[in-house]
Amino acid sequence: MLRTRTGGAGHGTATADDRPMSIGTVLLQLRDEFPEVTISKIRFLEAEGLVEPQRTPSGYRKFSADDVERLAQVLRMQRDHYLPLKVIREHLDALARGEQVALPSQEGEPAGGGLPLGPGRATAPRIGRAELLAAAEVTESDLDAWESYGLVAPAAEGGYDAETVTVARLVADLGRFGLEPRHLRAMRAAADREAGLIEQVVAPLRRHRNPQTRAHAEATARELAELSVRLHSALVQTALQVRLH
Repeated sequence: MLRTRTGGAGHGTATADDRPMSIGTVLLQLRDEFPEVTISKIRFLEAEGLVEPQRTPSGYRKFSADDVERLAQVLRMQRDHYLPLKVIREHLDALARGEQVALPSQEGEPAGGGLPLGPGRATAPRIGRAELLAAAEVTESDLDAWESYGLVAPAAEGGYDAETVTVARLVADLGRFGLEPRHLRAMRAAADREAGLIEQVVAPLRRHRNPQTRAHAEATARELAELSVRLHSALVQTALQVRLH
């Protein structure tokens, strides 16, 4: 959770003092709720005018508690409502003017907003192709390329689920560094292999007649997936240290 308390949009107050924070500190605060966020993502949101941190005379960014809360609001609206940055900016600007505005809902989204994921939720809402393009802020040709390389695919029932939206955004972020879909095929293949290993572990539990045992299988699969992601990240960091030193 963020270490700020909010008294409304754009009015976060620090629980201790309100000392300016470096971008690295901001990243640590946001990652509790948004594990996929990166420094490059924060810089991109700044470049798009979603947040305006102060700068030291030497050019270093210094973020306030309000800046951190605003970033969290942006990330929530992207995650929970699939909104493009232009719409998010307009929404936050309206709130800053004291206007009472409602978030536009996407097709298939529950009336209360947010994704109905987690225990007791049978299905998650899906969005259409146009909404995915807006959420990832890419073109039709970009999405066509991703689908041709197997990085993104619609569900069998049609539409794109929340995880696919996350994948699309990450692929778009990597693309800003010059990484093309063909470069990411190895990541797709590695993910498929890891999923296969996890499936082998939980398959006996999923075939069990006891509903509680099957539920335990799903929980175990999620935990194994999280550990797999953490291991992958650590291995990449270790490999980079060897190459860069």
